[in-house]
Amino acid sequence: MNQSENIFDITILGGGPTGLFAAFYAGLRNASCKIVDSMPALGGRLTAVYPEKYIYDVAGFPKVLAKDLVDNLIAQAMAYKPTLALEEVAQTLRRRDDGVWELTTQAGVHLTRTLLVAAGVGSYSPKKHVAPGSADFEGRGIAYAVVNKEIHRNRKVVVIGGGDSALDWANEMVSIAAEVTLIHRSDRFRAHDDSINKLKATQARILTNTEVIAFEGDSALKRIIVENTETQEKAVIEVDDALVMFGFNSSLGKIREWGIELHGDGIKVNDCMETNLEGIYAAGDIAEYRGKLKLIATGFSEAAIAVNFAKTFINPKEKAQPLHSTTIMELKEKRQARAAAAPKSE
Repeated sequence: MNQSENIFDITILGGGPTGLFAAFYAGLRNASCKIVDSMPALGGRLTAVYPEKYIYDVAGFPKVLAKDLVDNLIAQAMAYKPTLALEEVAQTLRRRDDGVWELTTQAGVHLTRTLLVAAGVGSYSPKKHVAPGSADFEGRGIAYAVVNKEIHRNRKVVVIGGGDSALDWANEMVSIAAEVTLIHRSDRFRAHDDSINKLKATQARILTNTEVIAFEGDSALKRIIVENTETQEKAVIEVDDALVMFGFNSSLGKIREWGIELHGDGIKVNDCMETNLEGIYAAGDIAEYRGKLKLIATGFSEAAIAVNFAKTFINPKEKAQPLHSTTIMELKEKRQARAAAAPKSE
């Protein structure tokens, strides 16, 4: 079938946790589904940046590696065989006269009755350190993500930052690295209290009110120069690896040109995850409303809400409230059994 003739019920822009769970829920509601993502693999930032990071706030998992969570989400979503369009960057969006939405990427055109934007924080890039030597040793001791934590085993690791990622990785490195030092320019952290208390209970060195003012070495990073922001006292720390965890710069990119009402760096939605454009929904970190919490757990809930109301938009006779998943599966199994038992035509 020519792509221009293939109109999906729900197209999901973003293949991270929210998008994957939305694809699963679309399958539960018997809606044809396509995932469009700019990355070469599903999983969003969990795959690209945090595959080795443990996640502690997903229901049902005391802790789970990001890559394992992604694997489970993919298996769950793929049960309904959504169409995948990877390494495609969204460019334009317009509604045709027949009400079908036309999403273009650099690779082609995607036609859909509804669109769910689950693009996380949009396109993103890590916030870089600007001290002398930071550019010289990037990839040679300085990293902005941990893709394989084993490369840091038995090494002297410095983690720079004061947010959740910095504290999480400092705690993770305690059992791997020979030495762990956390450096934060303030004495106030932006991380969960539990993570801070956990690190304080380890042998890790915590330097607050401290900034890295230079990175030094030869073919690889060997040491950093730090300065106390209150006393201006300087010190040299021998180091093998520096993990810079300053967060990310994000951009909505072409989405800003689509006529969707924005709120800051996100998309404004109502309690049904609807945007100001009919048939366009948003869920996950990109969705904004009063009281929003940017958690994976929140994204899962928003994905289900968006898909169920997209279903009623496509067919107003449908109910937004779905049947219980166990009931859906039982009905599916009965239909499959009846189909298998039906006599075959010659």
